[in-house]
Amino acid sequence: MRSPVASLLLGLSTVGTLCHTADTTSYTNPLFPGWHSDPSCTYVSEQETIFCVTSTFIAFPGLPVYASKDLQNWELASNVFNRRSQIPTLSETTDQQGGIYAPALRYHDGRFYLIVSFLGPETIGLVFTSSDIYNETAWSEPLEFPVKGIDPDIFWDDDGTVYVTSADDERIQHYSLDLETGERGPIVDLWNGTGGVHPEGPHLYRKDSYYYLLIAEGGTELNHAATMARSKSRTGPWEPHPSNPVLTNRNTTQYFQTVGHADLFQDPNGHWWAVALSTRSGPDWKNYPMGRETILAPITWEQDGWPIAQPVRGQMEGALPSENNEGLNGNRRINEPDHVTFEPGSSIPSHFLFWRYPNPDHFTISPPNHPNSLRLTPSHYNLTGDASHPNDSITLLTRRQTDTLFTYSADIAFIPQAPNDEAGVTVFLTQHQHIDLSLVSGNGSSLAFRLRVEGRGNYEGELPYKVVPVPAAWRSGPIRFGIRAVSDSQYEFSVAGGDDLSQSVAVGCADSQIVSGDTGRFTGTLIGVYATTNGGPVSTEAYISNWKYEGQGQKIDNSTIIPSQ
Repeated sequence: MRSPVASLLLGLSTVGTLCHTADTTSYTNPLFPGWHSDPSCTYVSEQETIFCVTSTFIAFPGLPVYASKDLQNWELASNVFNRRSQIPTLSETTDQQGGIYAPALRYHDGRFYLIVSFLGPETIGLVFTSSDIYNETAWSEPLEFPVKGIDPDIFWDDDGTVYVTSADDERIQHYSLDLETGERGPIVDLWNGTGGVHPEGPHLYRKDSYYYLLIAEGGTELNHAATMARSKSRTGPWEPHPSNPVLTNRNTTQYFQTVGHADLFQDPNGHWWAVALSTRSGPDWKNYPMGRETILAPITWEQDGWPIAQPVRGQMEGALPSENNEGLNGNRRINEPDHVTFEPGSSIPSHFLFWRYPNPDHFTISPPNHPNSLRLTPSHYNLTGDASHPNDSITLLTRRQTDTLFTYSADIAFIPQAPNDEAGVTVFLTQHQHIDLSLVSGNGSSLAFRLRVEGRGNYEGELPYKVVPVPAAWRSGPIRFGIRAVSDSQYEFSVAGGDDLSQSVAVGCADSQIVSGDTGRFTGTLIGVYATTNGGPVSTEAYISNWKYEGQGQKIDNSTIIPSQ
């Protein structure tokens, strides 16, 4: 019998990558599916490669850099933020929307530069550098500097002076920066946009005889937009783009909304492109569990010297470079399925995420007598945690939800010994919004599966809660926990045990609006496993094996789902 997902895909339109002319190719958005907000990209001619980075807030490791030669095949090159010493105060950051805000990635004189604001106990500016972007250990300890607000951009003028442009106090501000000492120069105000709220996300470019300033305004919601101005002088006066905003989907019925916070770059053929963030929500802006994702739009420069962006849609056409997989380092593709077996000697995959810093002793690969498994030592605090104790990590291991339709499963061997012992799987947005299916102690010596929710997000209905006894025949071996997105609005949670782990039984469903918006407007859903004592003493360890994630479909407009690529 055909699966529901397969039937759904067969019944909906399929969008391929068919060439329509000699110069343009059809492609689909999002470019980076799943939580990938505030993108910034740069082209490195020596490597004939485009590199892009996105925000990660309080997730760790952070600041993933993706690499591509053709804008079609993307690999995770490295995580810029990959060790505690780089940002020690991440562990003290209680704000679920705090941490690492919008970065800017640039290349200059043989080195990569990543500049960003960190919103922790205090706001600081950070500049990371590397000469080998495929080597995580090559990323430096950051240079700290007194940033003005958020979203700093780094720019080298013709004389070699380094300037930073950032957003603070409803203004776009500009100042020089000494990359040796972190000393900041005098501050000047630049162009603050067309009157929309929250001018931010600035990027400064030099093209022909003009300086171009691209910013975001309107707030990162339904009025979000990218606007531009230019000047013959670096500090103005500024001439606004006659067709502002240059990129937005506000006041439309398009599926892709909140388009803004853009960056411009060239590809190996000299064609220009914009990346920006967007949510797949439609104008209702209620259901968008994957949060703010990265989209790609072609840019053309008109004879009057102004850039024009193609409006953002799910299916688009542009002069993509010829497909080219050569020369990359063979790292993991961004859309690659997971099948992680935790082999002896292996490490946690680089695309997996923790929430703040993990306790490394709580994650052990192939411990004695448990080969091909990951031992989870339960944390004292549960996923909801306690913001008054930010230094106490939670035992949570996740990956991004990167597909509208997907299946995820993990085999969990766990027998709770105390009333508060718990281990299971989760759809996690923040510590205040998550949906959990776990194994817990039932009445007496019995075991039970429990489906419950923390928070409600944009959902207005009755929240799911269910407790189901564990069959006696399932207690001697691992239990397969499953999560399936059966539509763009429903998650199904299931379990399987006994002799045949392929025969799953549904426990319940939950609406994806529960993990949309509210405390997680800046983030996106993470899928994974966890273990906790819920405040009790450590007594029971959980063993995770056979971790699998596979995408089945991507929704690209209000009525079209295509197969995941």
